[in-house]
Amino acid sequence: MSFFSEEKGSELKDLFFESAGELLQVLNEDGMRLEQHPFDAEIVRSVRRSVHTLKGDSAACGYTELSSLAHELEDVLAPELAKKEKKQIAEAVLASVDVFQSMLTAYRASQPPPSGESIRAMIRKLIAGSNKIEKASIPQKPTRSAPRFQWTEYGRLAIADAASRGLKVVQVSMSLDPHCEVRAAALQMVKNALQDLGNLLTISPDDSAAQKNLDVIEAALASSFDEDYIAGKCRIPGVISDVFVERYHSAITPASLSVSANGRISDAALNDSDILDILPEVKSEPAAEVTAAQIEDQFANNKRAFGAETTLRVDAEKVDAVLNLVGELIIGKSMLTQTISEFDKRFAKDPLRAKFADALSYQARVLNDLQKSVMKVRMVPVEQLFRRFPRVVRDVSKALSKEVNLVIKGQNTDLDKSILDVLAEPMAHLVRNAIGHGIESPIDRMAAGKATQGTLKLNAYHQGNHIVIEVSDDGAGIDVKKVTAQAIARGLISKEDAANLTEGEALNLIFHPGLSTAAQVTEVSGRGIGMDVVKTVLESLKGAVSIKSKSGEGTIFYLRVPLTLAIIKALLFRAGEKLYAVPLASVTEITRAAETEIHQVDHHEVLRLREQVLTLVRVNKLSPAKSGRSKKIFVIVIAIGDRKFGLIVDKLVGEEELVIKALDDQLVATDLVSGASILGDGTVVLILNVNAVVSRLARPQAVPGAKGAIA
Repeated sequence: MSFFSEEKGSELKDLFFESAGELLQVLNEDGMRLEQHPFDAEIVRSVRRSVHTLKGDSAACGYTELSSLAHELEDVLAPELAKKEKKQIAEAVLASVDVFQSMLTAYRASQPPPSGESIRAMIRKLIAGSNKIEKASIPQKPTRSAPRFQWTEYGRLAIADAASRGLKVVQVSMSLDPHCEVRAAALQMVKNALQDLGNLLTISPDDSAAQKNLDVIEAALASSFDEDYIAGKCRIPGVISDVFVERYHSAITPASLSVSANGRISDAALNDSDILDILPEVKSEPAAEVTAAQIEDQFANNKRAFGAETTLRVDAEKVDAVLNLVGELIIGKSMLTQTISEFDKRFAKDPLRAKFADALSYQARVLNDLQKSVMKVRMVPVEQLFRRFPRVVRDVSKALSKEVNLVIKGQNTDLDKSILDVLAEPMAHLVRNAIGHGIESPIDRMAAGKATQGTLKLNAYHQGNHIVIEVSDDGAGIDVKKVTAQAIARGLISKEDAANLTEGEALNLIFHPGLSTAAQVTEVSGRGIGMDVVKTVLESLKGAVSIKSKSGEGTIFYLRVPLTLAIIKALLFRAGEKLYAVPLASVTEITRAAETEIHQVDHHEVLRLREQVLTLVRVNKLSPAKSGRSKKIFVIVIAIGDRKFGLIVDKLVGEEELVIKALDDQLVATDLVSGASILGDGTVVLILNVNAVVSRLARPQAVPGAKGAIA
């Protein structure tokens, strides 16, 4: 039976999946804390609360397999058992998280959930071991107290009347779970369950009874269901722990009962075989009238007690829709700016010019504040990404028999959630590789004069309009000679070119697909795929990855990504007949040079700028259209990691705030363009993927009309 419409049910399940993911993350963290502090009763209670919540939520959504497994897991989550079994409890919790996650994935895809038999076997083993230890010390398991079934006069009459009409009447006694956290709502939940099973005749305690110390609920109902089915329905996970059901038999009929004027049943109507004892008459007092002021006072008290809710769950698509509208407003602002500029030229002495300028300035200021506010909504702390990795570090280091300490810094740094979600996979590859390839085994570390426990650090910080995430370890470092030798062996580079590589260029060879320095392939690493994934994902985010490594001391990976992918400040320029843009954050300076200052070095065009030599890239190679060379050229100096390049362009247009629009692959089949935007006059500008442009056009063989040209 469902109480919700299909639409509401779908919303409920979406909310469940979101909250369940958060619960599993908390269970991961608590499980690892429990592994380090097995005697901490508060951690055990925290784990139990999370499992209890997951059990109830999954049961509400109809996911019985998950709810049943969580209910069984609760049996071993006791501080006393945790003290005896120590790390075995933590192992069971962490293993359960993996199974719960697999079940959630299956439920989300509307597929049958995987079996939880492996977890059940762990639970049975833990309980059996605990019973062996406590068998001598525990005298006897306390038995359940016998049901009372002491009804009021009204209840007795209702029961007798139903029985006299030939209805099947059952009496139910339900014991509350000792760990039930919703005792105040337990009675209503039981009522709802009973009313679905038949006609509820009476229940004890009633609504007016005190529920603070409630431990047993008893009821009588007329039902056609058998006793086992009723017991199963009344056993509400996390609320009711034990249910006793018996069929009611009575020798009394309503016709044999004579009720006196004062409301008592006559003694002649009763005999020794009666199983119902008539309770003394209870005088009912009229309920006091509740005024609106009292209700308002009670509401105010509840509000003060529980605090006002200040957090809203908003679907990410709704935020994206608002941000898209802000982008359209920015395009409208550009159109208005251009229109007012034309008005200034045509009516230079018109007094309205000043009013237009003031109005535009005010609109720009408000729009800028609106944009920042919406962008802040999309921002989430990097902690949401970092908190996934303590479990990864624990599992990988345990599988490789290594000792690794994870240090996390900068977790409060904010980043666009869309970027944060995409970074999860490359970060996982870097963490696994740091443990698998970087940090040595305890024996090797001792031989090198290091502590047996290695250190893996995750750090995040702002750098201009970018976020930098560092993944560092204090391991053996990257063997540059070994990387170069592997690249030569695989034909990725010639021996001559390898001899001219800088250390940074040699380290970047590990990002080539299939290149790995691992001696053997394991489940953790060694296939040469992970680093290629890291580079590909970072480039898709318009970011960059760089490496610093020192033999014997460790390695640092720097992931540099923009704060957001939605709206950027860009530098516009023309090359050939096309209008292009590059992110302003990538531009370090702009200079002019003469063609005579450009030289050829190893088939590369270079320019000496002060004390450094820049590799030049002619952007007009992107378009097949021919572009004449002038005596003076513009060079846009851009920074990619630790290196700088110069983009040769024909004309500078200016700075502009651009709203990035994604392009269909059928329109632009190249990775040289990361998106497009529309200017105020309707002109389309292509936003270049700086990393891909430099990588492609800086090659000696890159010529106009080559693969990757933009028509």
